Amino acid sequence: MNAAKRLEIFRRFHEDNPEPKTELAYSTPFELLIAVILSAQATDVGVNKATAKLYPVANTPEAIYALGYDGLCSYIKTIGLYPSKAKNVLETCRMLIEHHQSQVPDNREALEALPGVGRKTANVVLNTAFRQFTMAVDTHIFRVANRTNIAPGKNVLEVERKLVKFVPKDYLLDAHHWLILHGRYVCKARRPQCGSCRIEDLCEYKHKTSDD
Repeated sequence: MNAAKRLEIFRRFHEDNPEPKTELAYSTPFELLIAVILSAQATDVGVNKATAKLYPVANTPEAIYALGYDGLCSYIKTIGLYPSKAKNVLETCRMLIEHHQSQVPDNREALEALPGVGRKTANVVLNTAFRQFTMAVDTHIFRVANRTNIAPGKNVLEVERKLVKFVPKDYLLDAHHWLILHGRYVCKARRPQCGSCRIEDLCEYKHKTSDD
């Protein structure tokens, strides 16, 4: 795909949704970090239902750590893999308290040292909370980048690096959200809705579908 096509794709995304946001509910970098840890192999809707009950009671490292394992599990037991996630969240809270003055660090190395935080989660936090030029590649973004030919790659890291390189710089900060939303609601895994796609004429997918 050439640069002119990419520019027009992201221009349209911006035109349709000038200020895209994550669908995870949060009000602080810490709340975002915990929500993203909980969201692995779970839906944003499911995470939001759990955190809507958790955060009014505990939304700081100290408060969540004070809940203990059983206490935290009582709030997040509706989320898949909650036993291991609870352990990771509690250990992350302990490390934030002991090593980061209870603040979420704004650098990749420190974030990835936290339990339950891999490269993708770190990228989400760095981009969404701290507005850094990072690209978190989930299954939606991996699919859209390859299917459209915006940034094809054999693995997540290759797609991430190509997107950071090829997405026009004026749109890079918000590209993560646009691509996730596009993959979630239009360019779906089983059958893309090409007939109602805003970028159908620019997309290089060879097996376009109709919406009939």
